[in-house]
Amino acid sequence: MSVLAPDLSVLAPEVDLARRLSPMRVRGVASAVRGMTVLAEELPAPVGSLVRVGEGDGALGEIVGFSRGSAIIMMLGGTPPIRPGERVEALQSSPIAMVGASMLGRVVDALGRPIDGKGPLRELSPREVQPPPLSAMNRARITKQLKTGVRAIDLMTPLGRGQRIGLFAGPGVGKSTLLSQIARGASSDANVIGLIGERGREVKDFIADALGEEGLARSVVVVATGDESPLMRVRASKLACTIGEHLRDRGRDVLLMIDSVTRLAHAQRQIGLSVGEPPATRGYTPSVFAQMAVLLERAGLVETGGSITGLYTVLVEGDDMSEPVADAARGILDGHIMLSRRLAQRAHYPAIDVLDSVSRVADDVTTPEMQHARRTASRLLAVYRDVEDLVQIGAYAKGSSAESDAAIELQRAVNDILRQGGGDKTTPESAAKEFLRVTREFSERCGRAGGKKG
Repeated sequence: MSVLAPDLSVLAPEVDLARRLSPMRVRGVASAVRGMTVLAEELPAPVGSLVRVGEGDGALGEIVGFSRGSAIIMMLGGTPPIRPGERVEALQSSPIAMVGASMLGRVVDALGRPIDGKGPLRELSPREVQPPPLSAMNRARITKQLKTGVRAIDLMTPLGRGQRIGLFAGPGVGKSTLLSQIARGASSDANVIGLIGERGREVKDFIADALGEEGLARSVVVVATGDESPLMRVRASKLACTIGEHLRDRGRDVLLMIDSVTRLAHAQRQIGLSVGEPPATRGYTPSVFAQMAVLLERAGLVETGGSITGLYTVLVEGDDMSEPVADAARGILDGHIMLSRRLAQRAHYPAIDVLDSVSRVADDVTTPEMQHARRTASRLLAVYRDVEDLVQIGAYAKGSSAESDAAIELQRAVNDILRQGGGDKTTPESAAKEFLRVTREFSERCGRAGGKKG
């Protein structure tokens, strides 16, 4: 009777993590408090180590740098009362988090602790919060579309499974509402939502009203509000990525939503300035852009397992698309969706400016018929935009251009398809059918006009 050898490949991530972590008990003493940081001497622990300052439970902090032999510690909460010579003990030499599928339907903080009052989490496994970068050769090509349930995105800027795209918006143009709409209607297996630097009042509103029970049931919400430590905001974004990677490695298609990258950049800037990093572009330290690239690259489609489709909101300060964070994010991501204040003021929701929005994998995930329809719709809306001012003041002479005439008559039909309220009952199939009909009519009318002219 032969005995089959056990398959240990499923334990490979845990075994690799065990190799990286070594048991250690390192202690030092606090020597100074400088602003948001604590200096500790005789503490030979690496950067990123989790430490406890004080006796008993103490207060948690993280080593963020060194200065002349002293470890620079930033507290995860407020700076506690610290005396000279206070004991500092290293707890973890490498940041880890306990994650698992049981987190679905739960709300946790940046350390993975539940804050929704539903009891403790179970069946969790340890995972590195800052894993090595995913090799470029281990990534798979993006060939399948991820439906979001938002017509303006699915028809005009379609997303692929494993794509990373930015949602660029100024304040007050419907960004949070659009996020919740996508979370409820996306065809992903699971959602991981990181609310970074959010207002405390709006967190519960987003979960209870915007997300709802249906959206929360298949989502993990990671929260670090604006009044928490910059470290907690940065850790929350990393934890959201870590949870997404855990679900991805178990074969799930994950939609990762980080709101917002701008507030994450502000937190990283505070950390950098606290450890003496020189400010560069508009006060942002170089580590802001380095960390941004590392975080955004964690999403993607892998050869084995599932995928992480990243949707990252970027709060555009003063509606200036050239500001540093927005400019850097556009260069890293695989596309961008622009929310327009002009459309929001016209009560056109979602206020997506489809002419300024780009998905770099759109042609790889849609049929040739839909590709042609999308380009035709863009041409129609662009033609109308050119003559819109003349139409508004009554100065446009009908018949001067057959293409403009057709665009003026059909733009309302296209906008009705792209406009979508919360109670909209239109099915995706009927919307796509109407979209094809309108774009086909525009092409035919322009074609007939061109034939007559010739």
